[in-house]
Amino acid sequence: MRILITGICGFVGSTLAKTLQEHYPDYEIFGIDNLSRSGSWLNKEPLQQRGIKIICGDIRHSSDVDALPAADWVIDAAANPSVLAGVDGKTSSLQLVQHNLFGTINLLEYCKRHQAGFILLSTSRVYSISGLSQLQVTEANGAFYPVPEQVFPVGISPMGVSENYSTDPPVSLYGSTKVASEHLALEYGATFDFPVWINRCGVMAGAGQFGHPGQGIFAFWIHSFRENKPLKYIGFGGKGYQVRDCLHPRDLISLLEKQFAEPLNTNKPRVINISGGIENSMSLSQLSAWCKDWFGENEVLETNIERVFDIPWMVLDPSKAEKVWEWIPQTGIYEVVREIAEFAAQQQNWCTISA
Repeated sequence: MRILITGICGFVGSTLAKTLQEHYPDYEIFGIDNLSRSGSWLNKEPLQQRGIKIICGDIRHSSDVDALPAADWVIDAAANPSVLAGVDGKTSSLQLVQHNLFGTINLLEYCKRHQAGFILLSTSRVYSISGLSQLQVTEANGAFYPVPEQVFPVGISPMGVSENYSTDPPVSLYGSTKVASEHLALEYGATFDFPVWINRCGVMAGAGQFGHPGQGIFAFWIHSFRENKPLKYIGFGGKGYQVRDCLHPRDLISLLEKQFAEPLNTNKPRVINISGGIENSMSLSQLSAWCKDWFGENEVLETNIERVFDIPWMVLDPSKAEKVWEWIPQTGIYEVVREIAEFAAQQQNWCTISA
């Protein structure tokens, strides 16, 4: 089997490439990356040393995608993953759309041409901010939890956000590009008869992830703590009670293998949440306490800053994945943060490299 991974020099892409090769040495794995993210070039040589072919190119350019050799499956892990992308005054909204939507369209044309299957790594940020921001939450043990007695929006429960919760705007520009990519992928697959799977992932984290907030809050926080970089709690009273779930990308492998093997005319749902779930979730305050025990003291400022796309509690409910695919995450959140911390202890200026 030949597998093309986009964004292969990023944390998720490179982790999937290495883990797939370890589990399935007969697979031919190759990838494309424009190396635009800080630090991504560090993953190029280690992948090449494994015999994984890296093509320097940009999926925004149809000519770069057209020149790629044929594959049986495409795993789309290329994206600008920040919810602030295009609206923070530091990045271009047009670039965001080109990366996350136009690039996907070029890949779908590639799949149409080669009859390749397509797996989109989507995000929890496709879900509507309105209902999430209006949840009634209470604090316990340094973290927000939904008040159980409230009337929840359809698709939200104390166990998390399920696939039938609304994706209506606002979801952020980033979230909108992923929703649009999901719809186009499903349309292309149905129209041109190739398999499509949409995996909406929780926050990805693990050793080697770049220490930039847009790349993943867990790695950013741990590396910043390790390097004694200034940190601050933003929003919701400035206490750091906001909660996210955590998923190690290597835990995707068992699911991907099942999706590769599923027949085209299956009745399994094409869109599914893949996350650590409520058992693998943590607040920033709890993460700070863990970092303090591991690394020692570091200053974290409380602020009154509020941001329009921030939400107090975002945990995906992966119960459908367990029911449909018999998939559950294998790496617990404390194993993930420990792995990041052990990696951080071996680095000198990871935050500078990632900036």
